[in-house]
Amino acid sequence: MRDGGELTAGPSAPNGVPDAERLARGPCVVVECPEEIPCDPCHDACPRGAIRPFEDINHLPEVDFDKCNGCGTCISACPGLAIFVVDETWGEAQALVKLPYEFVPLPKPGQDVVGLDRTGRARCTARVVRVQTSERQDKTSVVWIEVPKGLSMEVRHIRVGGSACGVRETSG
Repeated sequence: MRDGGELTAGPSAPNGVPDAERLARGPCVVVECPEEIPCDPCHDACPRGAIRPFEDINHLPEVDFDKCNGCGTCISACPGLAIFVVDETWGEAQALVKLPYEFVPLPKPGQDVVGLDRTGRARCTARVVRVQTSERQDKTSVVWIEVPKGLSMEVRHIRVGGSACGVRETSG
């Protein structure tokens, strides 16, 4: 969403963003819907019922983080590309971020990519861990990337090729 020419979209606080205690327990969903619109496929996609039923189809998603196991089924179901999974337990210095991706060519596991924030600014070099594609995902792939732990709630897209401001983060 734009406000005075500046990008203001961020997490759908507080109902779509896990707290630090939940992040420390393992992978979980992060919902970053920027505005209320008639949309609810994330609820229908969640096999664990972690995304609560909508009282009104225009409301923002609410997550029961105790039910979420970070499976990521909801990621490719979101037409707004606004759902991610963050795993702060992935490594000592790295976190795993699962994000929606609809560009070609797809990155390959092991490939270094540029981790971008919500405004498109390069934040780090990220390593592709896995790329999920299937007919069920309706042309939205899910790319798993390893990022520095301090950037797991910032990196929300990738650029294939190039470097992140000439700074190369190392992965464990």
